[in-house]
Formats: sequence, structure tokens, C-alpha cells
Amino acid sequence: MANPEIPDSGEPADRLAAVVALRRLADQLEDSAVEEAMRAGWGWPQVAEALGVTRQAVHKKHAKRLIAAGVSLRRR
Repeated sequence: MANPEIPDSGEPADRLAAVVALRRLADQLEDSAVEEAMRAGWGWPQVAEALGVTRQAVHKKHAKRLIAAGVSLRRR
């Protein structure tokens, strides 16, 4: 399926490598934004809603990293 918004490099390996790079970048952006929100006093429900996931999912993904970074986490 061709998508006119995605340039075709002709090489599947190049396109797959780009997908990996974009996923890593997206994860880094999410980590940074979640940490910023939590440091600003947001609670898990607010972060979860902004990301379009459940509170449990965002907590599971980010809590240990945030605690290790010294972020004070709100219960609600």
C-alpha cells in the first residue's frame, strides 16, 4: 500500500530502520513529557487521558523510572 505522504526509498531495510528510529524517538518524547507533567503536579489520570491510555498502563510504564529520577509522584 503506497501512502503519498511517506516517501518510498525503495529499500525495505531503510524503511524498517526508519520505523525503529521513530519508535525510539516517540518513546523518548513520551518519557520526557510524562516526567515534565508529573513534575508539574499532574496525576496519573491526567497523564493517562492526555496519552489516550489507562492510568494503570501509564503507571506501569513510567513509575519506576520516575521514582529513580527523584520525581515526587501523586497518588491521584
